[in-house]
Amino acid sequence: MYTNTANRLESHAFACLTYGVIGDAMGTPTENLEPAQIEERFGWVESFEGDGTDDTIMRDLLAAALIRTGGFADADSWAEQWHEQQDAIFGSKVGRFFPSVLHAAAKLRHGYLPRSIADGTMPSSSSAMAIAPVGIVNAGNPRAAAAQAMEIASLLHVTNVAFCQDGAAAIAAAIAEALVAGSTVDAVLKASTSYIKPWSGGEMLSLIVAAQELASATVDYKTFRERYHLKFRQPIACDSRETVPAALAIVWLAKGDPGQAAVFGANFGRDADTIYHCLYVGGHLRGAQRCFAVRRGASQTIAGRLPESASRPCFTVGGRHANKNRERVTGARTLPVILFAIRTRWICCNWTRQSCECFRECPLRARSDLSRLHKREKMVARH
Repeated sequence: MYTNTANRLESHAFACLTYGVIGDAMGTPTENLEPAQIEERFGWVESFEGDGTDDTIMRDLLAAALIRTGGFADADSWAEQWHEQQDAIFGSKVGRFFPSVLHAAAKLRHGYLPRSIADGTMPSSSSAMAIAPVGIVNAGNPRAAAAQAMEIASLLHVTNVAFCQDGAAAIAAAIAEALVAGSTVDAVLKASTSYIKPWSGGEMLSLIVAAQELASATVDYKTFRERYHLKFRQPIACDSRETVPAALAIVWLAKGDPGQAAVFGANFGRDADTIYHCLYVGGHLRGAQRCFAVRRGASQTIAGRLPESASRPCFTVGGRHANKNRERVTGARTLPVILFAIRTRWICCNWTRQSCECFRECPLRARSDLSRLHKREKMVARH
């Protein structure tokens, strides 16, 4: 099916990021609504319009940071993108951002150090919803994905809300595992809890496990939704203690099918767009071949442009991921690292390269850069 491992990784990474945007857009109309309100207004949501919200913007900023650093981004790297692309945050979609994120971004504008802007932030899913690119660059190494996710999430979540770091780590680890050839839903869900600190991260760990147990005990989606809302709600709807366990449980209920998970996420209520934006995992498991089977309409437009995006660049970094899963991912001694960002408007609306700022600015786009990377790969292979 795939001509080489890089094509497979690129296809699955593309599917993952695309489904993030689809879920963000699909959950936008139902965000902050109760399940009963969703049914009253929309019946059963299974299509989407629009180009997403802050979830996609935050993810794209993180992808840009990873591109710039060759995959080794940290909290400061993400902060640099916030500072340099302030218009993305304080632009036309400023009203979609959680107040704590706007407050933290404003601190950067006024000269605060990145390590200090998380002081006083409220719990949210702002790091978990953006973390997919970290799972991609750590493909096959969920432990490394979790560690990097926790570092990056510290830009927004520390001390009393550090459990949000655990939520980001769970999503990143799940995505890194989902990129392993032949991985399963059970393996992905196990990875989501395997690298959370058992003592400091005990609260998030227990909630994820409890949500999965509830999903397996109920099976039926609507029954699960009703019981979940009774047991797992937090005072703030976007608290990652509510959204992350729900997202991972929905992966199990949907049996890893990203189209089904998209519909489940959109009809879940509360922070619906974020819940599905954390469901990148299904796209990784199924890949681009099933990426656009969510519903007709806008998704058909996306599918028509898929061949163009299939040639997006990738490169190998020797020795970055030394673990037992490497051979399963690559079948070689080096691990392809997919570094690209999919901009919201480019995926869901205009489908023009001119509107894809990240595509224009991506340092890997130039032939000279690709040439240098290919030479580096050959040097690594010789040694």
